[in-house]
Amino acid sequence: MKITRRKRLFIILLLIAFAGAAAVYYQKMQGKAKQEEPKYRTALADRGNITQTVTASGTLNPVELINVGSQVSGTVVQLLADFNDQVKQGQVLLKLDPTIFNAQIKQSEASLASAQASKRLAQANMERNLMLVTRNFISGSALDQTRREVEVADANIKLAKAQLERVQADLNNSVIRSPIDGVVIKRTIDMGQTVAASFQTPNLFQIARDLTKMQIDTNVSEADVGALKSGLSARFVVDAYPDREFDASLRQFRLAATVLQNVVTYNVVLDVDNKDVLLKPGMTAQVRLVVGNRQDILRIPTAALRYKPGDEEIAKEEKAKKEALAKTDAASGKNSASAVAAAPLPDTDDDVGFRSKNETTRSFKIYKLDEKNEAKAIDIKIGVSNFRYTEVLSGELKAGDQVVIRALDKASAGAR
Repeated sequence: MKITRRKRLFIILLLIAFAGAAAVYYQKMQGKAKQEEPKYRTALADRGNITQTVTASGTLNPVELINVGSQVSGTVVQLLADFNDQVKQGQVLLKLDPTIFNAQIKQSEASLASAQASKRLAQANMERNLMLVTRNFISGSALDQTRREVEVADANIKLAKAQLERVQADLNNSVIRSPIDGVVIKRTIDMGQTVAASFQTPNLFQIARDLTKMQIDTNVSEADVGALKSGLSARFVVDAYPDREFDASLRQFRLAATVLQNVVTYNVVLDVDNKDVLLKPGMTAQVRLVVGNRQDILRIPTAALRYKPGDEEIAKEEKAKKEALAKTDAASGKNSASAVAAAPLPDTDDDVGFRSKNETTRSFKIYKLDEKNEAKAIDIKIGVSNFRYTEVLSGELKAGDQVVIRALDKASAGAR
């Protein structure tokens, strides 16, 4: 069947019209898509659970750690304990060379014998002078002089005995003994080494009483100490056992603060049961203390608390408030211009408001999307919080509302 010229022309015109309509529709859809590009990164407010924790890094140490030193100087002639040795109270750990101490003992004994001999002579002279005084052969002053010599001899004997006791104590201290039952975890002396105790006591050994009871010494930031209390449960991990968590409990919060580069921290001590002796002294522990746990509560992403609108959004919000106030005043017959000028707009940077003395919740300003997909500022009060979620206690917010996390620039919006 042949197609007439008129029909052919009609089909061409119909195709041209269809192509034009398709182009117009495409341009319209493109313009609508550009118009509806999202301006904010948002997240939904929902109901769920929040666990608030305090994290800290600390070091594992024995609960009781004794430093064993020496009160005297000398050369090590016997070393009877080594690393990881189990020792008993009174057990000999090392001995220093006793030669000098023995010589000092003999010298002190000789001084004592000399003092005793001097006393015997003085005593004999005094008895002889007593007899001579009764016969008036000597004066009373001569008798007093002999009595003084006896008293000096007594004092010299006491001094010699004290010196002898001292050198005997030095000889005893040259034998280093364990003060407790425990295990040697550190030794800083070797055979033949000279121990110098002239100005300070050198630490020769470190002995831990019981490695089945350990403690963690941590430093907690001042921002987190308000939630800490004795008996708080904690869990921690160490690099030696990355797939295992260990239990601990808070024993002591120490009041002495440590300030390092204007950062204030406090020492917190946790008790650890090490019955398997898997944990070793000096290990680094990553501690997590659970200070709050809320179930089935309204929550928002914590990032929503950090969002601040830009200058354009602030100006638009102020303009909307003025227009709303003008409409309200126009409906009530009042002059809106003076009311707007007299009432300053709130500072959007003032997130935390004043609270009463008995109020423990915190107030924040966040932004949620309204029915026009515009960011609307609302005030909420928050409870427990962690790095992901924050509890909402009150405010114009419900589950399913979209809260603004951050504004999207044109590049990021186009990427979406």
